[in-house]
Amino acid sequence: MAHIVIMPRQGNTVESCVIVGWNKKEGDTVQADSPLCDVETDKATFEVVAGAEGTVLKILHEAGDDVPVLEPIAIIGNAGEDWQTALSTAASAPPTSQTSASSALALSAASDLPAHVSQGSVSAVQMGPASSAAAVSPRARQLAARAAVDISGVAGTGPGGRIIERDVQAGLQDRPALTAAARAALSSEGSGAANLADVGTGIGGRLREADLGIAQERAQEREAHSIAVSDPSQAAAAGTPEQIETPIKGIRKIISDRMLQSLSSTAQFTLNSHARADKLQELRQRFKASNQDLGLSGITINDLVLFAVSRVLSHYPFMNAHKIDDRIITYRSVHLGLAVDTERGLMVPVIRNADHLSLAQISTEAKRLAAACQNGTITADELNGSTFTVTNLGALGIESFTPVINIPEVAILGVCSIELKPIAKIQGVPGDIEFVPHIGLSLTINHQVVDGAPAARFLKALCDTISQIDLWLAR
Repeated sequence: MAHIVIMPRQGNTVESCVIVGWNKKEGDTVQADSPLCDVETDKATFEVVAGAEGTVLKILHEAGDDVPVLEPIAIIGNAGEDWQTALSTAASAPPTSQTSASSALALSAASDLPAHVSQGSVSAVQMGPASSAAAVSPRARQLAARAAVDISGVAGTGPGGRIIERDVQAGLQDRPALTAAARAALSSEGSGAANLADVGTGIGGRLREADLGIAQERAQEREAHSIAVSDPSQAAAAGTPEQIETPIKGIRKIISDRMLQSLSSTAQFTLNSHARADKLQELRQRFKASNQDLGLSGITINDLVLFAVSRVLSHYPFMNAHKIDDRIITYRSVHLGLAVDTERGLMVPVIRNADHLSLAQISTEAKRLAAACQNGTITADELNGSTFTVTNLGALGIESFTPVINIPEVAILGVCSIELKPIAKIQGVPGDIEFVPHIGLSLTINHQVVDGAPAARFLKALCDTISQIDLWLAR
């Protein structure tokens, strides 16, 4: 009977995923663990495996489609099998003892499937982060085989120049990580890393099957672009286009759509202010110079701001809220979203219960989450459920900006650069001023939920807290 591959649910709040690309085509033979396609949410990229051995009878969605979770995306069965008939038969068959809980969920949730797709024997498929590569003495040879490494170019450091495991491992350090499909393709072709691109299009820069052998093609594109920029007439003569058209798709399209939805569905209003930053800078220097055993040397100014936000939000619950349709949901705990810039786009991991964490714990968790976003190991659950978001552009010298709300949240804080500002040493004494470092803060609110005056009071309280951050740490 035909096996239906469904779009897995990756996290409780993920409603749909975009199909980045298919690793198999109709008519291909697959094993149960064969990577069928790469999909991504607005946060991360994952592989969907076939889940059954057989032939790909039908692919129901094209690359670039945004597919609701638990909806069928492909059918696998015996070669020549009529997938439509098989699905109709499967729909009337009683569930077997092998049917998993996820399968039952998929069957019950798929009542609104397209008319041409019946609800057949839907089996859950597993979805996880694209696996990284690793890959020849016997142990070295096994490693090279697993990682699809061409050992002809590996220099051996063992007795008599023998290639040992550590030699293969050393070669892997200079090679980008591969998805399972890319690794399988390299193994079947017997090719090594000579023609691999520096960075792939998969999660964390992993090379997907589609990326293999495109390094030369990319070099040609870069050369053509260089010609076009330096001498447009030469580019035209060489038949090189003066512009490159890139379709908006995948995670970039999801981010684009979400930003537009945020701006079009909320009344966004931004307030800008500054807080004295001399205490921030002083504490940062003391932490940096502290004994390593204390574990405080890595605490940054951004960590201090996150700590301050988590404490102030507890006193202003209307800022720690979601607007969902005509309801406002306020939260007792602060789940702090942290905007992280990655090569694939903006990600917002969540520091859970930040108001109950110490400064050191917030710093550690922020660094762990940011690293997971950068290297592609972040999970969907770690990217959902924030109640208030902080985004920091201060390191780029931005003095103020208008952050866009991470809906359904009702507010977002932008952290800006630290600038010297003149203040009076003694009030009422003209000309007696000093220059004190101040950090810029840009607070965007949803004016449908939060009025300007309450938001201004929150921002003032936050500025006061940051200015006296040393006192708050003593509480």
